[in-house]
Amino acid sequence: MMLEGKSYLVSRSVPSSCEPEAEWEYLAHAVLSGKRPAPEDDVEVEDPDETGSGGKRSKPPSPQPHTPDICEGHGSNRHATGSGEQRITGSNPMTSIGRDLTLNCLLRLSRSDYGSVASLSRDFRSMVRSGEIYRLRRQNGVAEHWVYFSCNVLEWDAYDPYRERWIQVPKMPPDECFKCSDKESLAVGTELLVFGMARIVFRYSILTNSWSRADPMNSPRCLFGSTSVGGKAFVAGGTDCVGNILSSAEMYDSETHTWTPLPSMNTARKMCSGVFMDGKFYVIGGVANSNRVLTCGEEYDLKRGSWRTIENMSGGLNGVTGAPPLIAVVSNDLYAADYGEKDLKKYDKKNNRWITLGKLPERSVSMNGWGLAFRACGDRLIVIGGPRTYTGGTIELNSWIPDERPPVWNLIARRPSGNFVYNCAVMGC
Repeated sequence: MMLEGKSYLVSRSVPSSCEPEAEWEYLAHAVLSGKRPAPEDDVEVEDPDETGSGGKRSKPPSPQPHTPDICEGHGSNRHATGSGEQRITGSNPMTSIGRDLTLNCLLRLSRSDYGSVASLSRDFRSMVRSGEIYRLRRQNGVAEHWVYFSCNVLEWDAYDPYRERWIQVPKMPPDECFKCSDKESLAVGTELLVFGMARIVFRYSILTNSWSRADPMNSPRCLFGSTSVGGKAFVAGGTDCVGNILSSAEMYDSETHTWTPLPSMNTARKMCSGVFMDGKFYVIGGVANSNRVLTCGEEYDLKRGSWRTIENMSGGLNGVTGAPPLIAVVSNDLYAADYGEKDLKKYDKKNNRWITLGKLPERSVSMNGWGLAFRACGDRLIVIGGPRTYTGGTIELNSWIPDERPPVWNLIARRPSGNFVYNCAVMGC
């Protein structure tokens, strides 16, 4: 389970003939009692071809799981009658157990249930579709992390580790800037942002389960470092459309969909990586002019509005021919996937050095780091990649919860894929 706070899973098997109040009371009772009936529609099923080896296969991806289209009820609840007509009731489920208790139950539900919850009343629908429920979850420290990744141009998939299922994401709108797989992405708030090679940015929203054009950065770029926390995202460095290496930085607000310039870094760099740690934005590694590899990092203090250089912060992690540093933060600790040696390392803040903890998953194949994803997913680290052959390959998701012992990776999901992972982002909301 990948929740930052205590969480509950409520079965969808609620009798369709019950009144709204009864249905909501059933959900509330299940949440408050902590009972977790296993979902019936997304479980793994035995594969007859693999029963001899105990193998399992997952059901096909579930289409559009986030917030399905819901007919506006104009403040009423609609239920089908025996004649096929809809019977409308005017009562509000929120009044049956009180607003505070209702909100507490809603916050603890899986976000997979919000489409069903939204159909109970106009109040619930408004809370889900407006994003208010996710803002309340963020304020209360509740988050559920899903992994979004792309192995093909314009196509994205998601994996819900909470219910262990693959999810289809609608295909991106066609655009010349996205005909090649060289694009950037980041998840912030309830959005997935994908950046093309020009001033084109597409935004996927889990509130509407759809793509739309988004405003570009003030200084469009690629090969930049980025990270997000809550509803804010930070980007720095990269190159512009003519190849100039940048030192500029910006902040994105997912509530207002606006970009705000930040002070520039001390050193211009591209192919760098970004993380958020201890309340600060870090940009690590990268390449400067004349392909000079940078081992220094930079720390941006949001309160002071200034950058500080940290010498040798990424020393020994990567070379000029490889991918940007593969780094991730869990519980304010910084980790790196050394794709050259296939080692997992942890950053020692006090002594400014990297400590080798153990090995990456055995089948984490990459081309100098390209095609391999290394991300934080709630309280654990995940590595996404897999073996390749001439006839195809496999995408595997491995996870490990950091502790004092050497890493033991747990394979949580696997699926066939003809390509490497081109882009990956984790959305926690």
